[in-house]
Amino acid sequence: MAQKILIVDDVRDIVHLLESYFRRAGYQTMTALSGAEALEKASAKPDIILLDVNLPDMDGFEVCRRIREGVSCPILFLTARIEDSDKVKGFAVGGDDYVVKPFSLEELGARVAAHLRREVRRSAAMSVRFDDELMINYTDRTVTVRGQELNFAKKEFDIIEFLSQNVGQVFDRERIYERVWGYDSEGDSSVVSEHIRRIRVKLSNAGAKPYIQTVWGVGYKWVR
Repeated sequence: MAQKILIVDDVRDIVHLLESYFRRAGYQTMTALSGAEALEKASAKPDIILLDVNLPDMDGFEVCRRIREGVSCPILFLTARIEDSDKVKGFAVGGDDYVVKPFSLEELGARVAAHLRREVRRSAAMSVRFDDELMINYTDRTVTVRGQELNFAKKEFDIIEFLSQNVGQVFDRERIYERVWGYDSEGDSSVVSEHIRRIRVKLSNAGAKPYIQTVWGVGYKWVR
């Protein structure tokens, strides 16, 4: 089955160009010209999303944040913005990569393919792990505490996956950032702390014990 790609941009010519390119490459394409339309189309569970930062009704960061409430697929920002603060903001709301306009279609296609290959490898890596109260299904990318399924954004689950598969090992923020965001990402490892804070809040609200511990001055580790 062809993988689904959602293309979001308010410039029709760009949308048509990308739609044509990815259709020829064998993808099933969906398109949106606004943030509201993107949120509607995202409910169809695309495999990857190309998201313009500058949209007429809301910016791409807000769209990404809302999409992350129910969709875990990779999100690649398309933008002319190159400020570090924008990159950090994009990663913090759940983005996976930045592609700066103007861009090469071949490079964009290669990045999309790389992210999708990574998703396939992750989904096939492991199935389910249990302890007394927590179940992590690495294939379905779900976390259940005492029978209640919790909602984690993609990067939050990626951090859970990485730490829980390396129980007891301590990782600093830079190592976690490299593992989850990628070695070539141009962001700031400070976003790791915010993601871990949100993970802890969600686990705590569900009555789970503190699985992620801080090793002061060093980093974080997962404990049983």
